[in-house]
Amino acid sequence: MIWTILLLVLLIFILTNRWRCKGEPPLDKGAIPWLGHALEFGKDASKFINRMKMKHGDVFTVRVAGRYVTMLLDPHSYDTVLGDSDSLDFTRYAQVLMDRIFRLRLPYSQQAKSNEIMKRHFVGMNLATLNSAMSRNLRALMKAKTTQNQKDWKEEGLFNFSYSLLFRAGYLTLFGGKQNNNPIDPLSVYKEYKKFDGLLVKMARGTLRQEEKKTAQSVQNKLWELLAPAGLTDDSGSSPWLHAYRQFLQEDGTDAEMQNRAILMQLWATQGNVGPAAFWLLGFLLTNPEALMAVKREFSQNTQMETTTGTPLMDSQVNTPVFDSALEEALRLTAGPFITREVVREKTLCMADGRRYLLRKGDRVCLFPYVSPQMDPEIYHEPQKYKYDRFLREDGSVKKDFYKGGKRLKYYTMPWGAGTNGCVGKQFAINTIRQFVYVVLTDYDLELCGPNAQMPEINTSRYGFGMLQPEGDLPVRYKPRNTH
Repeated sequence: MIWTILLLVLLIFILTNRWRCKGEPPLDKGAIPWLGHALEFGKDASKFINRMKMKHGDVFTVRVAGRYVTMLLDPHSYDTVLGDSDSLDFTRYAQVLMDRIFRLRLPYSQQAKSNEIMKRHFVGMNLATLNSAMSRNLRALMKAKTTQNQKDWKEEGLFNFSYSLLFRAGYLTLFGGKQNNNPIDPLSVYKEYKKFDGLLVKMARGTLRQEEKKTAQSVQNKLWELLAPAGLTDDSGSSPWLHAYRQFLQEDGTDAEMQNRAILMQLWATQGNVGPAAFWLLGFLLTNPEALMAVKREFSQNTQMETTTGTPLMDSQVNTPVFDSALEEALRLTAGPFITREVVREKTLCMADGRRYLLRKGDRVCLFPYVSPQMDPEIYHEPQKYKYDRFLREDGSVKKDFYKGGKRLKYYTMPWGAGTNGCVGKQFAINTIRQFVYVVLTDYDLELCGPNAQMPEINTSRYGFGMLQPEGDLPVRYKPRNTH
């Protein structure tokens, strides 16, 4: 028995171990066979990657749970990855995550087609219609949280406040609900989704404990059931986008069970990041009085313009450079997605400074914009600090010129991804956050419960999965402004 175990360990070592070949990036396998750096990577990817960067530079390969991942941290060289769809494939890794998180298996070809459907429905007049519906749903939900003559403060955690409101408003706008000829209460969907969201990282990494696996399966089953009516018919209350997406799945031969799993994936894709992003922005504004006053001042000016011209604030053409900078800065500090590609053909990675590295077929290559460019002290002075006007020039215009190594950056912040990872619904998300912050700051009094309240720490286990989330919450209180 002992010899069998030893032989098995030896076999695993031989199959998973490797050495750096000439022309390849620096290789760091870690001390633990097969696992390599998986534990440190999963606990705090930013801290680990920064440590590797200090040790090896801006290109290196690490072993993580049997896989070899090359990290590229030079933003000047990102296009060599983002622009190569022949040697580097996005869909294979996406398929792995879809299976682990959503138990979803769809053909590779569906990804591009579903993106095209979303692009058609999130631009022009279709976007304007979505913006108007989102505005109505947001205001209705906010109004339901308070009474018309309420004079007393209501207390709540800002993260729960933001996430709950924006998730439910987004659900009503895109998926349907009680207010839209659909019997499903958005609050019941949100409660189940939050349980799912709490297990998402472990599902993606395949590290669920036995009890958590049962919980995950139960929550998935409930969500599939709740989402079953979404987009099925014209009168389901769902948006034209979701109805078109559902029709596409049906015509492509996807069975009903897989359709519901795909709808859950779309729920996560459209609602998983907006609430957390709005939380961080509001939190930074509330803990930075100068920033809060600047955004309020701009909103006040736009309110007067809205009255005069009739142009609604959620319109994508409205000019809000102060808000845009404040949001961009919040996203710089809290958006932490990985941009990952599977190496399907041996590739020479050509760096912007002339260096060349070989990438092995079967490895993965990963960009982590959170570390570089977003938190790079060479690009941003005091990168850990929130500076609402960081993306503004002295004359108040938008600032887009940032430099590294004396050379202007094409990618100076990447909260929305890039290339095939770029967020199709970016403009809708920005409009939604702007409308939410506008309503909260103009129609309500909102303040911290304690004068010395500090922003909560980041949950470091969520690096790599879009918007980061806090450890704990930030207590706030609010009431309608017209009660004064």
